[in-house]
Amino acid sequence: MIQPTSLTPASLEIDDLMADPREEWQRMLRFCQVDDAALRATMPSVEPLLRRAPETVAGTYDYLSHFPETAAVLGWEQRVDAAHLEERRRFFAVWLSRTLAFDRSDEFALYLFKAGKYHAAHGPRQIHTPETWITGSIGLMLSAFATQMGEAGLSGPVIAAAMSAWSRYLSAQLHLMTFGYRIAVDLTRGAAELHCTTFGRLRPLVERTSLTICTEEGAPARSALRKFFNYFPAARAEALERVWRSDQPSHSSWVEVRPSYLPRYGWRVLLNGRELEYAGGFEAAVHNGDELSIFPPGR
Repeated sequence: MIQPTSLTPASLEIDDLMADPREEWQRMLRFCQVDDAALRATMPSVEPLLRRAPETVAGTYDYLSHFPETAAVLGWEQRVDAAHLEERRRFFAVWLSRTLAFDRSDEFALYLFKAGKYHAAHGPRQIHTPETWITGSIGLMLSAFATQMGEAGLSGPVIAAAMSAWSRYLSAQLHLMTFGYRIAVDLTRGAAELHCTTFGRLRPLVERTSLTICTEEGAPARSALRKFFNYFPAARAEALERVWRSDQPSHSSWVEVRPSYLPRYGWRVLLNGRELEYAGGFEAAVHNGDELSIFPPGR
């Protein structure tokens, strides 16, 4: 049973959230120097690559269906399911077209983040594609780009400049997909299963009414909420307010500033029907089978 306590503001804070995927994307683009100069370097290669895009899409899944381990991941050991193959090709064609357009938008960051979650078996078909094959596929795609540029007769310096840009850009993409994959895997890690229900305007943002969150038995409610808001960054922007906290480690003369998050005014979190603001805060322990509910203002 949760016992009422005298709460401090820190009792309702969530710290150590992962970066918003859009912020992480822009950070990686800056680090990898995926800028307008990189875009210009890719331009001579776009038309030759686009011309062979149908071949690239078909060839990719032909290869995956014949490589034993990826065929097993896709469930294609005996035969290729035509409807599933069509879905895969459609997804890949959209990704390839956006890649050749050198899409650097925040919306594309969310697209890549979601793709990573799908790789962790959180998509409609619930197929788990280990990181190994995603990383390898990016390498194969870069190899295909280089081969196709060479066969198109582009000069060595043009190919070198284009491949430099494509390599940096696809590395940033890989990071975002891996970012989403690991957050999705973390959502299902832990012995205690909590049933989390969302209400009101939160539901369209998370595209569901409920989900299961796994965490360690006896962990603070904060750990489950951290997983929820890492998994649903749009919900974080709606329900939480970012504040800044400062620490000065004993070994350093510098003050370190870190973000923390508080529920916005009117938002409520209930554990087994009891509002955590008055029943232990986010430090309250959670157990297998507990019910977590998140309400927007007015509910």
